[in-house]
Amino acid sequence: MLVFASCGFLELGDKETGVSVLVLLLVSFFLAAMSAKNAIAGKNIRERIIKTVCFAAGGIILALLIGIGGKGFIILGFFYVYELLSLFGAPCGLYFLPVLLAFVQGPLGFAAQFLILVMLTVCYLQQEYVIEPYRQQLREETVLEQRLKRSMEDREQASKAEMKKNMLAAGNKILEERSNLAQALHDKLGHNINGSIYQLEAIKVLMEKDPEKSKQMTQAVIDQLRTGMDEIRAILRKERPERKELALLQLYKLCEDCNDKGVEAELETEGDIALIDDGLWEVILDNAVEALSNSMKYSKCKKIIISIKVMNRIVKCSIKDDGKGCLTVKEGMGISGMKMRARSAGGSIDIESMNGFTVNMLLPLNAAEKS
Repeated sequence: MLVFASCGFLELGDKETGVSVLVLLLVSFFLAAMSAKNAIAGKNIRERIIKTVCFAAGGIILALLIGIGGKGFIILGFFYVYELLSLFGAPCGLYFLPVLLAFVQGPLGFAAQFLILVMLTVCYLQQEYVIEPYRQQLREETVLEQRLKRSMEDREQASKAEMKKNMLAAGNKILEERSNLAQALHDKLGHNINGSIYQLEAIKVLMEKDPEKSKQMTQAVIDQLRTGMDEIRAILRKERPERKELALLQLYKLCEDCNDKGVEAELETEGDIALIDDGLWEVILDNAVEALSNSMKYSKCKKIIISIKVMNRIVKCSIKDDGKGCLTVKEGMGISGMKMRARSAGGSIDIESMNGFTVNMLLPLNAAEKS
């Protein structure tokens, strides 16, 4: 626009009056109107109205410039014609029609005007059908990327909240079971012991006066205490927390400890974890403690994921970090211990060390547990 406006100034320069302040002001207004029109996105109705008003104002100003400056500002009108096609989203073929304006008598002659119009046609076709679609695609991909990022952040927050909720629920259940155990022991054992004490006090009094009666009472106390022991064993078997719940609670606690130390840790489970027997839980927990300890010490990681997946006949447990990894794995006491525990359960361990450090355990499900 500045180059085309300069043609009008050159044309006015041939006159004795030179370039007037009014012409400079009108050119400034024209540039401002067209720049404002191009700066507005025009997606909603309000923006489209403002864009059209700016374009119309530019047309009025251009008419005034041509009226004052004559044919010197006709070339600026060429630019305006292409902006009109762009405003209404004209088809590709219509952008070749303004080339005919080269026959209009202007300050540069037919050849120069034809070259300018051809170059404008190429520029606008490139803008409308190459650059603008690419920009639109880039904007859409940026929006999609931001949505995916927000979705990942939401899932991450939800996962952390779920982990805390599960840990709290498991902790509350264990506390409840402890309370029930304490109450049951008090009810059963307390009365049993109190009754035995009273009988032993009576035996102490009768021991010399009535040895036979004392002997019978002593046997009764022994039987009562034996019954009490049987009841205690039954209570402990009944009230003892399941190994699964204790293992999950300890795994959640491990993740929370890592989070407190600045390393993001998550526990993911898939499938029916009730199929995992106590022996496998012990292997999973001990190996997870060892793997997390190694990651925190050596890998310089920022995130650790513990994944437990129950499949048809096996349990796959992975402990993966995003640390520096290593080219070769030196098998020390820790890794040897993990492999030994896995083998004792009939499973195996595979270690990946290139992209971070990953410990993969494959452990067979107990057929009896599955049935």
